[in-house]
Amino acid sequence: MACETKTWLVIPLLFLAANYMQHCVQGEPQVPCLFGFGDSLSDSGNNNNLPTSAKSNYNPYGIDFPIGPTGRFTNGRTTFDIITEFLGFEKFIPPFANTIGSDILKGVNYASGAAGIRFESGKHMGADISLGQQLTNHKSIFSEIAVRLGGYDKAAEYLDKCLYYVNIGSNDYINNYFLPQFYPSSHIYSPEQYAEALIQELSLDLQALHYLGARKYVLVGVGLIGCTPNAISTRGANGSCAEDENAAAFMFNKKLKSLVDQFNTQFSADSKFIFINSTAGTIDSSFGFTVFTAPCCPTGENGQCVPNQTPCQNRNQYVFWDAFHPTEAVNRLTAFASYNGSDPAFTYPMDIEQLVQSS
Repeated sequence: MACETKTWLVIPLLFLAANYMQHCVQGEPQVPCLFGFGDSLSDSGNNNNLPTSAKSNYNPYGIDFPIGPTGRFTNGRTTFDIITEFLGFEKFIPPFANTIGSDILKGVNYASGAAGIRFESGKHMGADISLGQQLTNHKSIFSEIAVRLGGYDKAAEYLDKCLYYVNIGSNDYINNYFLPQFYPSSHIYSPEQYAEALIQELSLDLQALHYLGARKYVLVGVGLIGCTPNAISTRGANGSCAEDENAAAFMFNKKLKSLVDQFNTQFSADSKFIFINSTAGTIDSSFGFTVFTAPCCPTGENGQCVPNQTPCQNRNQYVFWDAFHPTEAVNRLTAFASYNGSDPAFTYPMDIEQLVQSS
């Protein structure tokens, strides 16, 4: 789903983002390691060998990525990749499926396409790695780090300086609540009840992460899922956004922001949580975009790029790469606004740069 930034940031934002990257890649990273949890917005290859249709390790995905298709659901880098660069890492954080040896000391990306907070979300497409399963994978990584560093206490001391990026929840709506032909959720819960159930489950998962040494958290809200090309074509009225899906996103994000406040009070002695508001603002032509509701690549029934088909040539002018996922051009804007707080409505109560610099 597209995460969005305010229009008043305009084109100079891209210039500033480039300068940030050039500055940040010099010297040591701002944190010793970075761990990512999430879905296809952050996945970098964890779904490649799973029995699922939710995978993107084929052309034209990755057409603008240095080594081509990797399992990223976009034409180039994800928002998580770009934040990794802003933080000063020389290499992208590897997916759990490909992590070996000392790589784990720099961090791991556990994100899985189609995954949700709830275990069943996205399963009609095949296997995925739900948030709970991602935490299980992190437990195994924690144990490996403990062995390398000489004990659990030393591992926890090392990990409490790292950053934990959690961007998940979209599939609990797109590939669960709003698919009543596959899932009973909408018959069991009202939108308010469902958002509350998601937040309660997320809360338990985050507390489990806290017991594994996590102390600095970035919690990303659900974007305007009703404004994807898929939602507009299947649920929108007369080519407009599907407002029921957007309303659900706003409801979830409001509760997620409250959870951030709760945790910042509950764990104030040693932890900090920030909220990234993925529904803040809009993207318009002032950013150089000209195509807002159509995907850049030819898509099939599942909304993903048709293998080996030629995508649009003017990719920086497209908001969406396929029927669900933003282009790298949008990801750059999202990453920059998340990292340095360019838009006061986008980060709360601080931005990522301030979070990693805080004691």
